[in-house]
Amino acid sequence: MAIQIPDSIQPIFTFAHPALMTATMLIAFYSLYLGIQSWRTRLAKGDEKKKLLEGNFANRHFQIGSIFLVLMVMGAVGGMAVTYVNNNKLFVGPHLLAGLGLISLVAISASLVPFMQKGNAWARYTHVSINFALVGILTWQALTGFEIVQRILDSMTKAS
Repeated sequence: MAIQIPDSIQPIFTFAHPALMTATMLIAFYSLYLGIQSWRTRLAKGDEKKKLLEGNFANRHFQIGSIFLVLMVMGAVGGMAVTYVNNNKLFVGPHLLAGLGLISLVAISASLVPFMQKGNAWARYTHVSINFALVGILTWQALTGFEIVQRILDSMTKAS
């Protein structure tokens, strides 16, 4: 049984995922900035360390990272839901598979936080490595997403 979305909210429903994921990508870059500042704070000495501590970068990185985790999961599930509702199927391809991989990476990265809080260097290096890969894949994912949005816009233009 197909789910029918009222025509008045169809565009909002269709473009919620791209809008959410664009915001999520911006949050990823902000979290990266905060993570780098947190790392600088850990390595700093003296007055520089005192100044950097005022920025509370580690706590802000943790908070923004938590928001990023939620948005990634909501975005992935929401994107699949929108696709399924609009087409009665999912399109198994690079965009979907990379999205599922990103959800796995963000979950693994978040699971390392308790180990990092105990000072485990291996967890910190793994967290950083995973997150650099995550940002790279997310950037590529955004490009494939823009292509999908363009195809949707083209089909909407042809239909009207």
